[in-house]
Amino acid sequence: MKAELILENGMRFAGEMFGAERDVVGEIVFTTAAGGYQETVTDPSFAGQIVTMTFPIFGCYGANSFDNEAKKAAMLALIVRDKCDFPSNFRCEMTVDEFLKQQGVVGISGVDTRELTRVIRRYGTMKAVIVSGQISTAEARERMEEYDSSDVIMQTTTDSTYVYSPKGDTNVAVIDLGTKESVLAELQDRKCKVTVFPANAKADEIMAINPDVVFVSSGPGNPAKAPGTVETVKALLGKVKVCGICTGHLVIALALGCTVDKLDFGHHGANYPVKDLASGRVFITAQNNNYVVTRLADGVTETYKNVNDGTCAGFECKELNVESVLFRPHGETRIYGDGFIYDRFLGKEEK
Repeated sequence: MKAELILENGMRFAGEMFGAERDVVGEIVFTTAAGGYQETVTDPSFAGQIVTMTFPIFGCYGANSFDNEAKKAAMLALIVRDKCDFPSNFRCEMTVDEFLKQQGVVGISGVDTRELTRVIRRYGTMKAVIVSGQISTAEARERMEEYDSSDVIMQTTTDSTYVYSPKGDTNVAVIDLGTKESVLAELQDRKCKVTVFPANAKADEIMAINPDVVFVSSGPGNPAKAPGTVETVKALLGKVKVCGICTGHLVIALALGCTVDKLDFGHHGANYPVKDLASGRVFITAQNNNYVVTRLADGVTETYKNVNDGTCAGFECKELNVESVLFRPHGETRIYGDGFIYDRFLGKEEK
């Protein structure tokens, strides 16, 4: 089926629709990840977004029932250059066309994704629509005006509190802003008892389980629009260790009184170099965020820096026992090099 992508600035890109077949309107971004596309599609941090894959070939190893990061994809659509219809991998269970249909995600192939990425870098993140028919630019903009991303966190958070891991020597309360399944697994692997709370949980509900650590997760959208989460974290400061990643890092920053601003086109991908300011070591990280800390509050110290653009990639506040990072640690120390972040959060790092 023929389809067209129409950007907020009026530019149009033609392609072939696959996956779920319907019209969508959302915010368009690009990701530089060369692999792990199944994890990308099911990452809750992409809720409400139309995602452009900069890597030109999509779907070579198909998809399976094991690598999803959430029960259901939250992204709206995926834009690719070339789609592979004949995947080859011993774990392959379905093609990416079948996978996107299963997940309810719209796909468009045949788009010049290099040019589209340049446009997003030049003009910044913007709204966009995908249609299967012909519509005018004016009608497209009318549809864009209806797009509202203010509730994306409540779309991806858990409906109610639940115990993910019932046993462990560290009691961790996770505030779920749209967490990835693999992050919870990292905590479980480190012998943590893990209880997951909705994004709008109150501080007294969280403290009722007497946690050793409160972990604020990754998630989509504007951290300032999280449903009362900033106020909850503010009430927890000084009472328990608080740590976080990605959007959780930004929520903690707001609770501490730091300033958070939106980036022009965000950080989305698996190849962002980050420098540990204490050791001078640089390692490669996965990031998925449109916002960044631009001013640190008194008592807050920068700990990690994005090598590409110099933005803050992590901070700590020793007085209040707080530390967080903007990136999503892979968890593997030997291969990726950033697994020590979880150990540091949990007080389990080897000295």
